[in-house]
Amino acid sequence: MDAIEIKGLTKNYGQKQALKGLDMTVPVGSIYGLIGENGSGKSTTEKLICGLIQPNGGSIRLFGRPHTDPDVRARMGVLIESPGCFPNYTVWNNMMLQAANLGIKNADVEVRKVLKLVRMEGAAGNKYKNCSLGMKQRIGIAFALLGSPELLILDEPINGLDVDGMRIMREVLVDITKEGRCTVVISSHVLGELEKIATHYGIVRGGRMIRQMTAKELDESCRTYVALKTGQMSRSKALLGCRYSRVEEDDDGYLRVYDDVEPERIVSYLYENGIVINEIRTAKISLEEYYNDLMKEGK
Repeated sequence: MDAIEIKGLTKNYGQKQALKGLDMTVPVGSIYGLIGENGSGKSTTEKLICGLIQPNGGSIRLFGRPHTDPDVRARMGVLIESPGCFPNYTVWNNMMLQAANLGIKNADVEVRKVLKLVRMEGAAGNKYKNCSLGMKQRIGIAFALLGSPELLILDEPINGLDVDGMRIMREVLVDITKEGRCTVVISSHVLGELEKIATHYGIVRGGRMIRQMTAKELDESCRTYVALKTGQMSRSKALLGCRYSRVEEDDDGYLRVYDDVEPERIVSYLYENGIVINEIRTAKISLEEYYNDLMKEGK
């Protein structure tokens, strides 16, 4: 049984069709990275899953039951945009109010547990308005985790965070999904960070799901390339371009040869033509590069 199963989902805003028959499957216990350009339908999909808006067509099932089922909805935690906190209240008081709204018994015990989980137990006495962006993001996740949900829906929770904030967020998300205790759907534009934690991916474009894959499948799909630098980059590119089908210069000033070729052959070939290589290595394209290539293919 999957945590989420979506079939043929459609959503219209007036004359604009935001979703056009989207399909999506999220396994239990996964961290599912939902990726797409602005306006592709990511946030709309998450809001539909959460019941914040209603679909025009298609179906959404959570843990095998309709997403409108009150019992299954009680198993979900949500952070869309930002948590509704009182700025002059402390983190603790905001959390206690949310626990009261949810009817949680032993609220003080539950609040301590989730604040510790998101590394905020030392800031419980801080006023919300004085918290940093990273702290507010973690407070939002703490809100969503109250009541020990089995499904967590997060909309852009790592955007705008500094390096340390991203590291903490990664640790939190990995912790809550250990042993399949919780399933996470997370949308983000920070693909480099998402690649470090996601177990599954869904790539959305123009209101449709164009690709779903596991992290292993992504790794197998990401091409290996040889990256190199020489003292004669323009001539090197011209020579390699005559011999190999795809040679490009990346943003870091390396020449990339995407053909299945051993680095030693490139070294020998350039040396025979009077060019000495200063640096050479093999690597794989990243999730961001894979995504960008996929978007270019579509256009």
